[in-house]
Amino acid sequence: MISKESLFVLSLFPYLGFLWFLTRSGKTPRLALMGFYGTLVFVAVTIPAAIYAKVAYNESLANVDWLHGSAEVFLTIANILLVLGFREAVIKAKASSQKGGEEPECLLDGGE
Repeated sequence: MISKESLFVLSLFPYLGFLWFLTRSGKTPRLALMGFYGTLVFVAVTIPAAIYAKVAYNESLANVDWLHGSAEVFLTIANILLVLGFREAVIKAKASSQKGGEEPECLLDGGE
């Protein structure tokens, strides 16, 4: 059976592919795209935090509340960016449809 650490590392490759295609499509709202990339920041912060929790406290990250909460802040920020980015895209799409049914060509640049 594959270990959870190996599975975690392997899961990064499909996510990086997802980000590559999402970025190249040019149709993702910029703020939402930043949120998807922010998930990588969360991963980059969580790994050293987990190592520190193990070395300093001999505990898993989930058992060191202040450290776990500090790492989770990055995921929360990424999620907020995702929601705000897609919210902005929905608002712009509704406004565009009310003006005459034109479909926005690219949401990545924020419609500018």
